[in-house]
Amino acid sequence: MLQTFFPLLIMTFGICLFIVLMQFIWRYIDDMVGKGFEMTVLGEMLFYAALFLVPQALPLSILLASLMVFGNLGEKLELLAMKSAGVSLLRIMRPLIIFISLVSIGAFFFQNNVMPVVQVKLWTLIHSMRQKSPELNIPESVFCKEIPDYNLYVKGKDKTGLLKDIMIYNYSQGFEKVDVTLADSGRLKTSADKLFLVLTLYNGESFQNMPQSSGKRNEAVPYRRESFTTKELLIDFNANFIRTDESFLQNEFMGKNLETLQSSIDSMDARLDSVKAINAQAIVEQSYRKTFIKRAVPEQVESQAKKDDEVWAYIPQNIPTLNFDSLFLAEPPSSQAAILGRVKSSIDNIKAEYYFKSFSMADQSYKLRRHMMEWHMKFTLSFSCLVFFFIGAPIGAIIRKGGLGTPVVVSVFMFIFYYMINNIGQKMARDGIWAIWEGMWLSSFVLAPIGIFLTYKAVNDSVILNADTYLNALKNLFGKKETRKIEKKEVIIFDPDYQALALKLPELENTCHTYLIASQKRFHYFRFWKQFGKPNSIPEISDKMEHIVEDLSNSDQNLVLNKLMDYPIIKGYSFQIPNKLKKLNLLLGLVFPIGVPLYFIAMYQRKLLLHDIQLIEKVSSELSEMIKQYSPSKP
Repeated sequence: MLQTFFPLLIMTFGICLFIVLMQFIWRYIDDMVGKGFEMTVLGEMLFYAALFLVPQALPLSILLASLMVFGNLGEKLELLAMKSAGVSLLRIMRPLIIFISLVSIGAFFFQNNVMPVVQVKLWTLIHSMRQKSPELNIPESVFCKEIPDYNLYVKGKDKTGLLKDIMIYNYSQGFEKVDVTLADSGRLKTSADKLFLVLTLYNGESFQNMPQSSGKRNEAVPYRRESFTTKELLIDFNANFIRTDESFLQNEFMGKNLETLQSSIDSMDARLDSVKAINAQAIVEQSYRKTFIKRAVPEQVESQAKKDDEVWAYIPQNIPTLNFDSLFLAEPPSSQAAILGRVKSSIDNIKAEYYFKSFSMADQSYKLRRHMMEWHMKFTLSFSCLVFFFIGAPIGAIIRKGGLGTPVVVSVFMFIFYYMINNIGQKMARDGIWAIWEGMWLSSFVLAPIGIFLTYKAVNDSVILNADTYLNALKNLFGKKETRKIEKKEVIIFDPDYQALALKLPELENTCHTYLIASQKRFHYFRFWKQFGKPNSIPEISDKMEHIVEDLSNSDQNLVLNKLMDYPIIKGYSFQIPNKLKKLNLLLGLVFPIGVPLYFIAMYQRKLLLHDIQLIEKVSSELSEMIKQYSPSKP
């Protein structure tokens, strides 16, 4: 099993890692293209990105590899042979379970020891690549704004790189001292140290506003005009790649291992609790209630209350009640306006202060949540590897399809489902809507029961994922019943008892006729739920018909055998429920809305059933006439 599984795991891991890496490159393509990076820088970024994407590729590769291994075993009937030899599916999976457990342990150490270093280096490198100025490519007939404090317009270019009809707006000294330069042509190049752009202009003029000598509005604005044949402009433009120091990310959540994360979480949690306590105490100190308590309660009682919380239970009873409305209305109108102005100003100040405090606490809470999410993420990768194995292996054993066809389709759909659930949980945890452990372990809580259920079904040889099972169920629902196939036997041991069958066929015909007469009346909705699940004569008709088919299948008459195949197969019509729940039939039809569609489905099934009963009656009558034409002694 290991010799089969390990090469497939390596192959699928490479494929999955390549796919997620291409998605990563497509996401950050704008930060890499057009900036003149060397291949060593791009290769370093791709190397760190590949390591960073291992947690995404590893579970998917385990799912796909386990699907392919057990699908191939099932398709080649090797799995069936091992089960026939008395080897259970769990024993077949035992070597791979041990191997995947070791992979999960290795994934934990990778997340804890390698991933912090990889994340710091990757995001530092991406930040440095974003800060680098792009390679300047002057477009034609469009204003170029890639040079800081400059707007450059070029009408056209020739094959040698000569720029024609150039217009330059220089805002480096502010908009009031803008410098406008026009030239017939020019050339642009970068200095040797890549710190400046050298723009050589030919046959042009430049205009610049000059500062006014006085502040009068009607005074003409002085300007400077210059004509030139050749002019060189030196523009600051750093085109070098400068690496950002990694220290600014090492103290973030992404650069810490499990021990450092736990220490940071404890300190941040304690700091956040102390800030909340300080803010709560400040609210109490600023309240009118605190002011009146200080005035009404003696200092000895107040000091005792700080030591014993139960003393606060009787302190508010001793506070005098004041009617603030009467005090306010007793003041003259001017004093009332002044009081209202001071109150409004005080409320605005308190509101602004606590808005600022709330933003500060929200930022601290967000950092704490990100640290806690990173802490849980050290374990979720290892658990997801186990979960995906216990999903992929049973599915492969059930569907019995190997190769890269069906397993890839099933793996993609399962991983998309996992990715959506995982993202929902992480966003809920990040925004503080759910508890951190609920959001981070949501995908595991959803997929683990699925893996247990599929493993149970695979051990018991279930056909839950067999497409033919669902196709047959749909055919039965819409009346597409399976037909009988009866072939003439080469050796007949027991001949049919035609005399007994001559009596049984009319009896079956009469039973069908009686049932059809009794079923002419249509069931209304409440009558249907009242009689739902009650016994009827359908099983009796089916048993009689099957006995006749079994006896006549030994006949050597081709006409009889062909007529037997006209008998329908009666099954899947009756809605049977447990006896303990039969008393709830009417309640189900009246209360739950599922009763209405069940009623219409049952009426459609009843219509198909009546058609089959009519067919049984007709075939029985025709078989009776055939049997009368010859005696048992005739060949």
